[in-house]
Amino acid sequence: MKKLISRWYLFIVFGFLLFAALVFIVCGENSIIAVHDNLDLFIPQFQMMKDTGTFWAHGADVPFLGGISRDTLPSEFSLYTILYMLLPAYPAYVAGYLLKVIIALFSCILLAKDLYGESYEKYKPLVYLLGLGYGILNMFPAFGIPFASIPLVIYLVRRIYAEPSFKWYAALFFYPVLSYFSYFGLFILAYMVVAFLWLWIRDKKFPGRILAAICVLAAGCIACEYRLFGLMLLGDEPNIRSTMVAGSFNGKEIVRTIIEVFSQGMFHAESMHTYLIMPVCLIYFLYLNFTYIRKKNMRGIFHDLYNLLMLVLVFNSVVYGIYYWEGFRKLVETICPPLTGWQFNRTVFFSPFVWYAAFFLVLKRLYDCDRMMMKGIANLAAVASILVIVLSGTRYNDLYHTCYSQAYEQFKGQKMDQLSYGEFYSAELFEEAKEEIGYDGQWAAAYGFYPAILEYNGISTLDGYLGFYSQAYKEAFRKIIAPALDRVEASRIYYDEWGARAYLYSGTDLSIVNAYRTYQVTDRDIYIDIDAFRELGGEYVFSRIDLTNAQEAGLDLVGTYTHEKSPYTLYVYKTSD
Repeated sequence: MKKLISRWYLFIVFGFLLFAALVFIVCGENSIIAVHDNLDLFIPQFQMMKDTGTFWAHGADVPFLGGISRDTLPSEFSLYTILYMLLPAYPAYVAGYLLKVIIALFSCILLAKDLYGESYEKYKPLVYLLGLGYGILNMFPAFGIPFASIPLVIYLVRRIYAEPSFKWYAALFFYPVLSYFSYFGLFILAYMVVAFLWLWIRDKKFPGRILAAICVLAAGCIACEYRLFGLMLLGDEPNIRSTMVAGSFNGKEIVRTIIEVFSQGMFHAESMHTYLIMPVCLIYFLYLNFTYIRKKNMRGIFHDLYNLLMLVLVFNSVVYGIYYWEGFRKLVETICPPLTGWQFNRTVFFSPFVWYAAFFLVLKRLYDCDRMMMKGIANLAAVASILVIVLSGTRYNDLYHTCYSQAYEQFKGQKMDQLSYGEFYSAELFEEAKEEIGYDGQWAAAYGFYPAILEYNGISTLDGYLGFYSQAYKEAFRKIIAPALDRVEASRIYYDEWGARAYLYSGTDLSIVNAYRTYQVTDRDIYIDIDAFRELGGEYVFSRIDLTNAQEAGLDLVGTYTHEKSPYTLYVYKTSD
């Protein structure tokens, strides 16, 4: 019994994993899953590749955005992609979430053991608790595993530096299976180059092992994401990134952005550090350096790992801010044209791990005081940091929103306005409509729906959401939506200066897509150039809106559909003969 009590932290860690798994299994497709950059983006892409058998295909197109190269979609040599190859979409999503947590925990344990050796056992509760905390951060879902694996790549590089054996190099070569180059890999390589130069200067000895590690990881990135490198280096067709406008901030706006991202993060990398972790870390930063100054140990300030971590946080935040300095951005693009349109401010994606590493270091030093009270405070702080994450209603906190929706339905006797995974895609409804109209792969578009819903349900779309596709297609699709863009300046700017969402836009509302049961629009007319639509091969429009000007727009209503499991009323229109 005493042994069990001493391992209390394991009950929290494995209890959470079991609870999360049970919630998502029991609720199934009634779970509330985040839509933004998730259900509307990556999941339908994986489903399309499964439906068309193009996971491993070469020289093949997938049926959205008028037929786009499979090479623009995630690599087959990615753990997240492999899950969707092997499992249906919803179980793959849940498996990805659970694996993210497990990989983060496992990576943190390996890194802590490597750092502290025999002393690791002393800090084991903190390692497990903060490893869990880092793993359950509700960040960009499709890149949850790359986020979670950051401590693993640090561990592998450390092992190579200490013990250069084939197994460590091999593990580093295959590490990109867990990562993603343009969001993480390039930055990891850049950090490794900095480490290489620093070690060379510090030790006055050429760090050949680190250089070899850089080469091995670069080779692994190229091998695992050869499609991406082919597009980046060998493709000569202009893409939409060449016309994207990132915006240009003045000095005051840049400073405000730097402060905001340091204190709050950004929604794709929500580290939930604002209310507990940051205050603790900043107070300790002041205490630590005041102590060094009081003891006249200026050298200690520059050699303390904690200060290095805080410096990295500041650096990441500054890079995020100066990305919006147009002059600096153009300099980067001039020096390296392939980086045009690339968001080099994604250094901020590494800040969540750095915040948790800094927080761990503070709590570890409380442990080092060797007082029960200090250990108790450290343990309570670690548990509190987990509760802050679990109980937050942030954008990507699927577990919280699912539990909340189930409780709401039980106590209120009605469903929440937010749609569940199954309701969002409404597979039965679209299958019924496709069967009745005799749908056989004709090109279509969504109006009032996310195109992702059509893509998930096996409908070929001229519209879609992707951050990298042909500029020529963007211009061709623009002809279809020109009547709507001409009426709403904000929509015109949104499409012309970004364009990743090639949707059918409203001529009055800023947005006519949402993931809610309640659906209201101010105008039921559609503003579309039907000749341009036909020119791209368009035949059907699947609409959530009963169009009042369908015939005038060149569309005929061929069916209206509902289903008991769907919140939608689906209106299917076909181009007039």
